[in-house]
Amino acid sequence: MDATAPPPLPTRAPAGSPRGGQDDAAQLQLLSVLHYVMAGFTALFSLFPVIYLVLGIAVLSGAMPVDSSTASSPGEVQLMGWVFTGLGTVFFLAMLATAGLVGYAGRCLAREQRHTLCMVAAGVCCMFMPLGTILGVFTLVTLTRTSVRQRFAHGAALPPSMH
Repeated sequence: MDATAPPPLPTRAPAGSPRGGQDDAAQLQLLSVLHYVMAGFTALFSLFPVIYLVLGIAVLSGAMPVDSSTASSPGEVQLMGWVFTGLGTVFFLAMLATAGLVGYAGRCLAREQRHTLCMVAAGVCCMFMPLGTILGVFTLVTLTRTSVRQRFAHGAALPPSMH
């Protein structure tokens, strides 16, 4: 070797090396925990549409008086009550279903199962700005790596108690 030659550059570990596998596993575990947190926030925020549901039921039951000078007929008051009740119910159930999907994706990420479902859940997370967008993008970037796809294809090397 020449005494004036620069030292060799450190090489990056190949994707199939044990170090790359440990990094992937650690990142998937972190993403799993963050998906659980996101599911909790989504479930918490699903309570906001309940306000519309309660208002709609109050209008329909007559517990909330509506000024008759603003409505041209009692049918409009009933329609408003049904619209509030219907939209509140639909948004509440949709947000709970989304929270369930994101939480289940967190479980699948931890177990390294159902790659496509995890990708879909990451895309859904992107709708919830700004934190969900960040989580969704990082999850998509991680799940598209070849080493992570191989982990999902071969299944996780988890103890039997985790399956």
